Amino acid sequence: MSIRPIFVASIGNPAPAYTDTLHSAGHTVLTHLPDWLLLPPFTKSRSGLLSASPDFTLWQSPSLMNVSGKPVATAWRTFLSSLSSPQDTNAARLVVVHDELDLALGKIKVRDGGSARGHNGLKSVIQALPHGMAFTRVGVGIGRPLTRDSREVAAYVMKKMTPQEVDMMADVAGQVSQVAREMRRGVR
Repeated sequence: MSIRPIFVASIGNPAPAYTDTLHSAGHTVLTHLPDWLLLPPFTKSRSGLLSASPDFTLWQSPSLMNVSGKPVATAWRTFLSSLSSPQDTNAARLVVVHDELDLALGKIKVRDGGSARGHNGLKSVIQALPHGMAFTRVGVGIGRPLTRDSREVAAYVMKKMTPQEVDMMADVAGQVSQVAREMRRGVR
């Protein structure tokens, strides 16, 4: 069983205006991950919010969702350059945590590779990373409104979560921490 360096990036819209909106569910989950993974609190770095240990690095994109690709790619390259050996660099895994409309609130879906499936933030990440680079996506379910009208969907994803939904995202972070631990051990 190999131990892999894991870089977990969340994409969403920046705080404080978009804190705890459904569209920023990835950020909300990531803010709870240090508790689950026994990491230090987030600190500001030049490229976003960062929480790191020898086992995991968590990073929150400071950009708007739909243009998050370049900051993610830059942070990923910085992470790779910080690793001590070529073996670590080759084994390192990128995980992107994002909101997922087509998944019930509070559920997660883990996928390796594939298309962005209409998610503009993921499209931006895919375009900014080296061609064909595989990464793991963790979709955090936010549910979907009954209508498919684009204006109503946009309004839905931009609404603030209720306190109960924020608490649910803290529990979701526990599920995401398990995925990260499995990836670290090379099980996933």
